Amino acid sequence: MRERVPVFAAALWWGSLTAIGFMAVPLLFANLPSPAIAGQMAAKLFTAQTWMSVGCGMVLLIARGKVRIEAWALAGMILALLVEFAVAPRIVAKQDLALWHAVGSAMYGVQWICAGAALWKVGARLRHPRESGDPGPRSHARPGPPPARG
Repeated sequence: MRERVPVFAAALWWGSLTAIGFMAVPLLFANLPSPAIAGQMAAKLFTAQTWMSVGCGMVLLIARGKVRIEAWALAGMILALLVEFAVAPRIVAKQDLALWHAVGSAMYGVQWICAGAALWKVGARLRHPRESGDPGPRSHARPGPPPARG
């Protein structure tokens, strides 16, 4: 059970980045009456995503076991915090919007790659536990032929 916690955290992180950034926010801009309203809602979603990213990254760092994902988790968390506290305020202030949207989008994309790499690495451990030095789950099956049916 404990070995599945990092997989869950990485899947939640990568999946939420995917859902917010590549589905929910584009739908806001496509369906809300004005870009200003869509932008306000997108900012709230991205703030929530920042804290989801930090939380999932922390869980990954704490519960990772023997899987080496520190660099991916730390880079993703730092990117999330930079977008929230360095890029987003400039977008809200309408300071060179094209530049800061491009910077924020690029940083979000790299964060998505970091979360995906972490998910790949912790997921591979479940599939091939012996490659990571983990002895894997213990079998509780009884030796011998299966019981007769009748």
